[in-house]
Amino acid sequence: MRVIAELPHPECKISIFAMNQKYIVKFEQGTFEQSYKLAELDLSGGGVNDVFEILDEEFIASVVDRFKIMRTDFTLAYKRHQF
Repeated sequence: MRVIAELPHPECKISIFAMNQKYIVKFEQGTFEQSYKLAELDLSGGGVNDVFEILDEEFIASVVDRFKIMRTDFTLAYKRHQF
């Protein structure tokens, strides 16, 4: 798996990887991460530029919101078990 692009964003790190005819888009925020896989065949043939089109601000905003939900869920689970 190799990194083919990184997109700057103030709220999370966005990396795009290529592996086995797939693009993997990874979002990271602190200790949390989300990954999305796209088959090259499912895109129109424009390569990584097709992936950039999918990663619009509306989608990224929903990813950031999901990080907030993930953090809340994890914090509640952690507090239930008080390590």
